[in-house]
Amino acid sequence: MDDVVVGPLDLIARVDDALAVQALAFGLTDEEVGVRRHIVQRHMTSRGARALGATAPDGRLVGFAYGMPNDRGHWWSTVVEPYLRREGREAWLDDAFVVTELHVLPDHQKRGIGRRLITVLTDASTEPRSLLSAIDTDSPARGLYRSLGYRDLARPVYFPSAPSPYAVMGAPLPLHR
Repeated sequence: MDDVVVGPLDLIARVDDALAVQALAFGLTDEEVGVRRHIVQRHMTSRGARALGATAPDGRLVGFAYGMPNDRGHWWSTVVEPYLRREGREAWLDDAFVVTELHVLPDHQKRGIGRRLITVLTDASTEPRSLLSAIDTDSPARGLYRSLGYRDLARPVYFPSAPSPYAVMGAPLPLHR
């Protein structure tokens, strides 16, 4: 069993550690990290926002996840809403917990850390369903989400400035085990 501990994360205090994980896992430039720093800090002031970290025995952050109850006024929701409406699935935006980010360092992937992060994060939700967006490729991340009960709700979804199309995925809570 992996000796990585999953638990609450003060994401505002450890935003640079978390973004270093995301940069490696997701291939972000320094400029993109700078933009995301402000976004993460703003998100963590939202009602119901919570974060988890995956910490190695030496204290190093090797993964993190955060999310919040959906708010139709948030940027992400306004971008995905027309795509969900087109598919007749706009109601998914209500009473949903959005997994905003989930990243694990490449050398710690395929050890169940991402699964633990997302299930613990969503288990604390009072909403009956969860949403997330993922790059629309047949990736290990999409395979993980499907194994937890997420299904494609809308695709392809185009976010401004994102080079690749995304899929919006949704699952009833609690997630499959």
